Amino acid sequence: MKILAFVDTHGSSDAIKKVIQKAKKEKVDILACAGDVSIFEQDLDKIIKKLDKIGKPVLIIPGNHESEKAMKKACEKSKNMVYLHKGMLRLKDHVFIGFEGDGFAHKDPEFERWGKRIKDQLKKKDKVVLITHAPPHKTKLDRILDSYTGNKSIRKFIEKVDIVLAISGHIHETAGAEDKIKGTKVVNPGPFGKVYEI
Repeated sequence: MKILAFVDTHGSSDAIKKVIQKAKKEKVDILACAGDVSIFEQDLDKIIKKLDKIGKPVLIIPGNHESEKAMKKACEKSKNMVYLHKGMLRLKDHVFIGFEGDGFAHKDPEFERWGKRIKDQLKKKDKVVLITHAPPHKTKLDRILDSYTGNKSIRKFIEKVDIVLAISGHIHETAGAEDKIKGTKVVNPGPFGKVYEI
């Protein structure tokens, strides 16, 4: 399965245009957005409409620039947008799970509770893709200067659950960064997006 992941476009029509072009050129099966498609929800409906026109499923979670309510409402008006916050989408043996997170907390008790419930629903053969706005702690994705700013709860979840790909963003300085946690590839695909085979 070919997935085009992107994050932190922040209302940039250039970034959205490049994501749409890449989706068509690469003939992707599905798209995943780890949040912050807007600047504090400005033009959110227009952005969602543009992404919806790609004609492929677009899995999306809110970032710290979108509220759960506004993102969910915008997605409900569309055909191909899948609001994935605190959700799960099963496509044969591929399972996509998503959680917003605000991007600033080092620990997230709500994520931890949700993670326990989700973990119980996963099967051994599942190819799990995790989509969060906040990056996991202590990786190339969350390092700024001499410190790590990522989320320890997300890292712990990745260490305990067999995940093939973890997509996140929030830290603009690490756009394009990739790393590994155990066997899991963790990525910040950036605003122009990257294609991954899973």
